[in-house]
Amino acid sequence: MTDAASRATWVLVDGENIDATLGTSILNRRPQPDERPRWDRLVSFASRVWDQPARGVFFLNATSGIPMSFVQALKAMDYVVVPLSGAPDEKVVDIAVQRTLQALVDRPADVLLVSHDGDFIDDITALVGADRRVGVVAFTEFRNSGFTAIPGLEKFDLEYDARVFDAPLPRTRIIPIDEFDPARFLG
Repeated sequence: MTDAASRATWVLVDGENIDATLGTSILNRRPQPDERPRWDRLVSFASRVWDQPARGVFFLNATSGIPMSFVQALKAMDYVVVPLSGAPDEKVVDIAVQRTLQALVDRPADVLLVSHDGDFIDDITALVGADRRVGVVAFTEFRNSGFTAIPGLEKFDLEYDARVFDAPLPRTRIIPIDEFDPARFLG
């Protein structure tokens, strides 16, 4: 590893993917403001989990316009906000995240990808190595199964590990037997 004092973790957020999964697959509706992730907690989690500074980059599809209040809130949390536009058939966020992952190959930095999307598997695989920590943060049950096959990739749950939500989400979670507490189910 390089000098720990100069090393950082880049937290790359595929906002479109996380928002769609939360709304479509978990809540089955558009999330209310109090049900949205607390993005500042994600960067704090990244700093804690690998004990080094972390920097968030939030990718947004801004083809239809920029949600200025959201962008201002992210900037206040020190995120680099990347609003993107393109043709209707272009997955602009995916393209930008892939290019960013590719650019990080030659940089001495660790990477946490926040997405469920299998489109990033090849680029994440290229980053994993002895001199770099690489992880994916997602809702475990919706994370593309291809991430499981990447040796050395660390996997974190957005709700249970990163703790970016104020209240429990209505998810069905597979519970490791060592974590099973019947009191939680018996009331």
